[in-house]
Amino acid sequence: MQSATRARDTGLRRARRFLGATVLATILVAHWGLAGAADRLRLALLEYGTANWELDTIRRHGLDRAESLELDVKQYAGPQATLVALQSGDTDLAIEDWIWVARQRAEGRPFAFVPYSTAIGALVAPKGSGIATLADLDGKRLGIAGGPLDKSWLILRALAVKQGIGDLESAVKPVYGAPPLVGEQLKQGRVDAVLTYWHYAARLVAAGYDPVLQVSAAREALGVAADVPMIGYVFNADWASRNRDALLRFLRAADRARTILHQSDAEWEAIRPLMKAPDEATFIALRDGYRAGIPRSWGPAQRAGAGRLFEILRGLGGDRLTGSATRLPDGTFWDGLAGPGSTGAGASAKGRAGEND
Repeated sequence: MQSATRARDTGLRRARRFLGATVLATILVAHWGLAGAADRLRLALLEYGTANWELDTIRRHGLDRAESLELDVKQYAGPQATLVALQSGDTDLAIEDWIWVARQRAEGRPFAFVPYSTAIGALVAPKGSGIATLADLDGKRLGIAGGPLDKSWLILRALAVKQGIGDLESAVKPVYGAPPLVGEQLKQGRVDAVLTYWHYAARLVAAGYDPVLQVSAAREALGVAADVPMIGYVFNADWASRNRDALLRFLRAADRARTILHQSDAEWEAIRPLMKAPDEATFIALRDGYRAGIPRSWGPAQRAGAGRLFEILRGLGGDRLTGSATRLPDGTFWDGLAGPGSTGAGASAKGRAGEND
């Protein structure tokens, strides 16, 4: 009897061990199977770009894992390097404006654009400088982030012509340079005002400088809606057609991250180290500026506005800016956000809620 009982107990223990091992094996297979099924997307971002805030939010909240994505983020010191990486196939997505995409398409390279931000830049001057309008820039030294073909600079030039002021290019003494450089020259009094990217402008305003004119306001004064996104995720459309589902899942994760950043003040404390804000005023200015730039719609009105803006920019920048593109080429704006199987990913695609950002 005892022998039979021992045999039975031994059998039960073996059965339990077998069952436990089977369950564990099933869990491990499921886990590694899911991990192996994750789609890898490679992103090229600027070291100082605000897109890093979004990617950090995606990762901390596990939005990439929830979408079965593995995000390989490579950081670069300048925008040209990110585009070289994209064009060479070393990366899948980068941040750039749709003017660049239009030029590429006109030259036979099938890149496409999905909105990221409507924020663009601002004209900033010291308090008490006497610079309150574009007309006041006459004869002044103007620091310009970027070069002669910077989109914000072309927009201000177009507005000055419309206002009867004339061409600012001949009215001011332009000083071109990287955003940190022109900002430092303003602080040292080597230029009288600067036209710079929105997050650099936000830092200057927080430090006590006057925001003379937002480029979005100048754009609106030219008859282009202020909510036209200028920069976005850009990618090869052929790659996107092969990886449409993964791309949509990434855009959905990005949209959720922007929603979190839009709604939660506490969330910004988590990304404060990335912002490198030296004080509370700068921190708030960067937070509010980012939120203001979240696209809330991306439809016919915004696309028509982009077409109008393209005409304005080409009128001043010519072939040097847009190459052989005399109008926005078909496919500049990715049409994969709509259609069968669409997730509606992206804040702009849902109708809610950085020059190089």
